[in-house]
Amino acid sequence: MKQQVKLFLFILGSLLIMHVSHAQKNDIGNWFIYFGNQQVNKKWNWWNEVQYRNYNFAGDLEQLLLRTGVGYNLSENNNNFLLGYAFIYGEPYIGNTDEKGSTREHRIYQQFITRQKFNHVNIQHRYRLEERFLKDDFRMRFRYFLSFNVPLNKPAMDKNAFYLSAYNEIFLHLNKPVFDRDRVYGALGYVINSNFRAEFGMMTQIQETKSRAQFQVVLFNNLPLYKN
Repeated sequence: MKQQVKLFLFILGSLLIMHVSHAQKNDIGNWFIYFGNQQVNKKWNWWNEVQYRNYNFAGDLEQLLLRTGVGYNLSENNNNFLLGYAFIYGEPYIGNTDEKGSTREHRIYQQFITRQKFNHVNIQHRYRLEERFLKDDFRMRFRYFLSFNVPLNKPAMDKNAFYLSAYNEIFLHLNKPVFDRDRVYGALGYVINSNFRAEFGMMTQIQETKSRAQFQVVLFNNLPLYKN
């Protein structure tokens, strides 16, 4: 198990260093994130999400993202199709000045999530298609997300378990230029109980001209809306 953890940390660190070294500009911000996934019954679930993204630790808003959706499990607790909506409010800086503008974006998205487990390693694949409605513009984008959770002090993601978390997500436009961005993330997580867990980590996001590093504080809530 120790060898697996060392290998995990080595690969993750190499990816983070590679991402930052290939960028022309690097800034560090912070994202506060809440993910909610509530089971309505054994088949249907309600996804709810809030992301408060800052250029610095807190107080300098970059984006506020609100996302929701309704999903359906093709098998028990797995193979989930979801249809959703997102609203994104942004405050980008104007050029190289200290002045900020404002943007608003509406999205409709469709996604499929499938999960696998190999020994102690929990793997998730997510395929997402987005229709993005911006001011005077419409875009479509495909995203592929691959994540790993590895418990450290317990054989599974049970109560009081510490775990390592990592993901890579690539964003591709359906028109030119095809490449949009790539995100690599690593974190230490803690399972509070069967319905809540938290992560503290770092994500680096690379685009064609710059890379941004983001601290992330994430809370996961999967408290169901029904009783078995």
